[in-house]
Amino acid sequence: MQRRAFLGAAAGGVAALAVPAVAHAAATRSAAPVGIGARAAGPTAADWTALAHDLDGPLVRPGNRSYTVDSYLFDPRFDGIHPAGIAYVKNATDVGTCLAFVRKYGVKFAARSGGHSYAGYSSSTGLIIDVENLKGVQVSGTTANVGAGTRLIDFYSELAAKGRAIPGGSCPTVGIAGLVLGGGVGVTARAYGLTCDKLKSLNIVTANGKALTVSPDEHSDLYWACRGGGGGNFGIATWFQFNTVPAPTPVLFFLSWPWSKAAKVIAAWQSWAPNAPDALWSNLHLAAAPGGHTPTIQVGGCYLGSITGAHNLIEQLYGKVGMDATGYYLNQYSYLNAMLFEAGCKNGLTACHLPWYQNGGTLNRQPQFAKSDYFSKPLSANGISTLLHNITALQSVRGAAGGVGGIAFDALGGAVNRVSATATAFVHRNALFGAQYTTDWNNGAAAAGINNQHAWLRSFWTSMRPYANGQAYQNYIDPDLTNWPQAYYAQNYPRLQTVKRTYDPTRLFNFPQAIVPAATSVAVTG
Repeated sequence: MQRRAFLGAAAGGVAALAVPAVAHAAATRSAAPVGIGARAAGPTAADWTALAHDLDGPLVRPGNRSYTVDSYLFDPRFDGIHPAGIAYVKNATDVGTCLAFVRKYGVKFAARSGGHSYAGYSSSTGLIIDVENLKGVQVSGTTANVGAGTRLIDFYSELAAKGRAIPGGSCPTVGIAGLVLGGGVGVTARAYGLTCDKLKSLNIVTANGKALTVSPDEHSDLYWACRGGGGGNFGIATWFQFNTVPAPTPVLFFLSWPWSKAAKVIAAWQSWAPNAPDALWSNLHLAAAPGGHTPTIQVGGCYLGSITGAHNLIEQLYGKVGMDATGYYLNQYSYLNAMLFEAGCKNGLTACHLPWYQNGGTLNRQPQFAKSDYFSKPLSANGISTLLHNITALQSVRGAAGGVGGIAFDALGGAVNRVSATATAFVHRNALFGAQYTTDWNNGAAAAGINNQHAWLRSFWTSMRPYANGQAYQNYIDPDLTNWPQAYYAQNYPRLQTVKRTYDPTRLFNFPQAIVPAATSVAVTG
């Protein structure tokens, strides 16, 4: 059942320059009041009714039957945020109407795509501008047009039906808007680059309510910024146009070793995966559970070639580690089935959706806390020892809230690193691999246990700082970071500030880690 309700009946789920896989903590985006006519008291009930009348899409308000579900982000940690309204925009005109409303009344607001902001920045106690109804995919030749509210797994499905593909991540419900605007790292990145590297053009509504087409030839400064500058900074995207590639038939593999071999596996993987042929992508996952059994270590991967080719590359890894693996899986898939497998949706497309998004959806929401790093040098023996110590330390966390924790390394290099760090706003072009630190817990767990797992993760991340390069993935937005301009954007931040000054000089699009216009710049440290 798709969620519906409004000041009478509603629809949808939303995308937009929303901070996609980014952020945890303070979960509201404040819109600065603009104009002499801004009302300090905010809009009345009649003003909200007038907004609903002016929109082609539905406006959900407290008291509507679907309000509770419509207010959800993907992470249940943010269920306590109660929006004053959720506008399911149907076109660029609706977006402009919503922006005029928040400017007039000084209303806080957030743009929402898939609702995966790690910090909850895609929700607000004011107005959520949700682009879920702006979904759909049209493929013509090598070009694909996709609505900003399209979920990634649905984009994959529509592309596969036409024999085409695009590099992207493995989270099925993330909105395409959030993914591409922050970069877009995925299992074919070493072969094809990032999602943002395939962006041909986009349509976006900026702070003044104007709908712009942005490309290398039109508003090229904004086009540059929208390829890695992060969601929620410059406007609300409505449609994207991508260059696609022929759909491959990937070979997927999963290998595991006993924990006693972990140090050797890490040392071998970091010299193998980032230096392999572009056709190979691999990750390395170490995990443990509070009070649980022995930690686990697994190498996974995607190879765009034959089973024999994948097997030969795996043999190279075995030559470095040893043949005593405890698990070995290798199989070739169609493009769509490979993406479903990577997304954990072995039971088909429906399993990749939440129940209220699609009839028969079986996906569950999972509370999680995460941080990220990039590594430009291989981990030293001390770095590997620190890594293993922190994984095993999770087992002894007292009063934990259940779930698991660990770290996932994603190999980079290849097509990702052949793009200049300044060619797009995505600056992380010199890393061997990225890392995501995560811990999750049971829904309804006690706050004390959750806090203990947060403390474990922060300690883990801090201990790895000497070995990382100081940068972090903007799509894994982290409200703990005090030097976030350097971590997310490095030398590209001043140019992003200039673009911000051009298209959003009053910082209407605002949240705790929003880019600051150049005229009121913040210091970039590091």
